[in-house]
Amino acid sequence: MRLSSDVTNRLTASGIRLTRQREEVLAVLMQKRDHPTAVEVFIRSKKHMPTISLATVYNCLDALVASGLVKQVNLDRAPTRYCANLLDHSHFFCEECGAVHDIETPVHQPWTLPAGYLVKQAEVTFRGRCPACINKNLSNL
Repeated sequence: MRLSSDVTNRLTASGIRLTRQREEVLAVLMQKRDHPTAVEVFIRSKKHMPTISLATVYNCLDALVASGLVKQVNLDRAPTRYCANLLDHSHFFCEECGAVHDIETPVHQPWTLPAGYLVKQAEVTFRGRCPACINKNLSNL
């Protein structure tokens, strides 16, 4: 999978060189947007790049996060997950199956903050059960 010139330009602007390993890690994240952990990215990357190491995957993910091409998704004490969706969105964490889904949220949501605060970034995570788990439980009744 060849990455767009926009991706290459964004990496270059961040002072990060596009290596084959970084390209592979980003391609893995873009192919299946299921918010994988670093270990899951490593396993998927090994299929196309057998010599890649887990340490290299972590380094690639760090570089991609630093460049703004990938977001970290942190849920409680669970391993960090990675998201290649750069549009404004929130996440829904299914407490039953563990899946993380992108949820479109209004960009200009009215939030009331105390005077003097300047928001740089906001992260909203919804928790509950996804439709698949709800339907699975209903069919087991």
